[in-house]
Amino acid sequence: MTTSSPDSILLHPGDNVEIALGNLAKGARLSQSEVLLSAPVTRGHKIAIRPIAAGDPVLRYGQIIGAATTDIAPGDHVHTHNIGMSEHRQDYDFAKDIAALPAASEAKFFMGYPRSDGRFGTRNYIGVLTSVNCSGSVARFMAEQAEKTSWFAELENVDGIVPIVHGSGCGMGRHDEGYDTLFRTLSGYAKHPNFGGILLVGLGCEAMQVEDLVGAEKLRHDGNFHYMTIQNSGGTRQTVERGVDILRDIALRANKVKRVRVPASELIVGLQCGGSDGYSGITANPALGYASDLLVRQGGTTILSETPEIYGAEHLLTRRAISVEVGQKLVDRINWWENYTSVRGGEMNNNPSPGNKRGGLTTILEKSLGAVAKGGTAPLTDVYQFGQIIDKKGFVFMDSPGYDPCSVTGQIASGATLIAFTTGRGSVSGYIPSPCIKLSTNTAMYENMHEDMDINCGDIADGNVTIEDKGHEIFEMFLRVASGTESKSEALGFGNAEFVPWQIGAVM
Repeated sequence: MTTSSPDSILLHPGDNVEIALGNLAKGARLSQSEVLLSAPVTRGHKIAIRPIAAGDPVLRYGQIIGAATTDIAPGDHVHTHNIGMSEHRQDYDFAKDIAALPAASEAKFFMGYPRSDGRFGTRNYIGVLTSVNCSGSVARFMAEQAEKTSWFAELENVDGIVPIVHGSGCGMGRHDEGYDTLFRTLSGYAKHPNFGGILLVGLGCEAMQVEDLVGAEKLRHDGNFHYMTIQNSGGTRQTVERGVDILRDIALRANKVKRVRVPASELIVGLQCGGSDGYSGITANPALGYASDLLVRQGGTTILSETPEIYGAEHLLTRRAISVEVGQKLVDRINWWENYTSVRGGEMNNNPSPGNKRGGLTTILEKSLGAVAKGGTAPLTDVYQFGQIIDKKGFVFMDSPGYDPCSVTGQIASGATLIAFTTGRGSVSGYIPSPCIKLSTNTAMYENMHEDMDINCGDIADGNVTIEDKGHEIFEMFLRVASGTESKSEALGFGNAEFVPWQIGAVM
């Protein structure tokens, strides 16, 4: 960010557009470039500051975000009516821009729950995990009834008993990509350090067999894991009664675990954005990126995802990959997505959404360049499949759709114990078992939805704070929420409807 003014901002000296910082009227003169607006422009939208001929690139962040579809004059509103996709292939330059971050000068800590596999949780839930949609209602009955018991009220260290239900698990092949993805997701939740214990409930005849999920080895190192099927337990009533008894044993055991002082290096944060706008790549995303770097400097882990929303900006990540092999992993996932969308009659530029466009974004190239900013500047350590357990420290990438609940579900299955979520339009959601911190990109939305937003990053654009200062604020909130402070979405009760495994393949 190089220069700013009360009415617009220029993000890079080479850009041919500025971003409106307020709703500007036709005929207004920009204080920085002194161009006159030929039409009214809404905040977050782009204004041409130089002539752009049809076919020429439109530049934001010093990068190509598309091509002019008609001649654009200085002062014109630049949006979907005069900009479209363009050739975006960049030189991937694998591992050419690696710059190791300096170690933190002061070690930071949070209060977390120790687990027997060496990981640490930020919450201590009991999960009633389902193998199939058919056992979803029974899982809910169990959790609701268990939380009404007298013994549950006496638990001091258990955050709740939560049903983890979904819409899949049957009507699917048992030897394909869709099955493997769901298997990883359910296994990742069963092992997750934010669960103090798990009861796995199946129907009995589903494709995703409970016995296969359990496997030959223990699914949890602590042994606080039980499983059952409705068909083998005598039906709904008997299954619920037996399940509540099992949950009591699981909960009493989990209640013995208490928070301990843990180095910040044990924290794993999923980086997300949803309901993005023209401010996302200016305020909240780069501030979150700075916080990501602060955590990586502590030895911690951050996870960037939403592969369709890095499309066109992947070269910024491959250049930071620690090796050619890691960079190629990311390119392989991009190629997979191009094929995945094309065979279904879609295209990668189906994203941005209508709401994103109303907020000022145009092509996926523009959205991706802003989204990648969440990943800071740290080297890219590795690339993982959806729900694959993260086994390396540092900044990593996990493949996922751009659909927020689905992407977060994968990050949590991979081990994220905290979620940081930027939004410009005002997303509301939460993700049990991992608390979610909401970061507003602009002050107007923050003031309108302050009960849902944890931090306002709009004051960066207002000129009141720097990206660095806001990054430190976000990082300190990581530690507080990881230690037990409720986020806004937790206080509102979100989290029971946002478990959304990625369904790939035919439903039969």
